[in-house]
Amino acid sequence: MFKTILMPIDLQETHLAVKAVKIAIDEARKHSAEIHVLTVIPGFGMPLVSTFFPDNTIKDAMKTVAKELKKYIASNIPNDITTHPHIAEGSPAERILNLAEKLKSDLIIIPSHAQSLGQVFLGSCAAKVVEHARCSVMVIKG
Repeated sequence: MFKTILMPIDLQETHLAVKAVKIAIDEARKHSAEIHVLTVIPGFGMPLVSTFFPDNTIKDAMKTVAKELKKYIASNIPNDITTHPHIAEGSPAERILNLAEKLKSDLIIIPSHAQSLGQVFLGSCAAKVVEHARCSVMVIKG
């Protein structure tokens, strides 16, 4: 049923993704699916923001984040599951939705730190993804 699973994570709050990772692994094994792990860094490319940083800052940040994401995947997802790392810059919800479309994802498994239902539906990243995704979305509370 699911062949392409997208799992966005925040590398600074990986504790929120523990349950989501376990579920993604189970789903990938059940359906022989691939997991695409996405992390999004802040939008340094915005004109106002980019003027405060040297030109190579964004490239250096992307390289550092790429290394951290690969380490995270190696430590948390077994080798028998095909896994692809992705790094994007900008609004997390927009980048998740864009990648889901590009990959033709069947399922997005997203951790959420919202403490109440009201928080989830009043603007969290997970709520935006649920509202706009064209595929199934599984929100996992931390």
